[in-house]
Amino acid sequence: MLKFFAMAVMALTLAGCETARQDRQLGGALIGGGSGALIGGLATRSAGGAVAGGLIGAAAGAIIADSTRPGRCYYVTRSGYRRYVRCR
Repeated sequence: MLKFFAMAVMALTLAGCETARQDRQLGGALIGGGSGALIGGLATRSAGGAVAGGLIGAAAGAIIADSTRPGRCYYVTRSGYRRYVRCR
């Protein structure tokens, strides 16, 4: 019953109203969190390591997925700021 509840919550989370950017971030967070939890758990052989790896992986996955989204290019202004524009 617990597995069914967890799967239902995950399905509802993924099916919510989101923009393409949020959808990409969520996907990156899920992949990064799962991978981080697996690696952290195997490396430390403890639940704490799995939790820490999952949290770090989820944050890194969301950040990387957002920064690598297709169709976004940037240029650096004279003052050193990045300006994001749509790629041609």
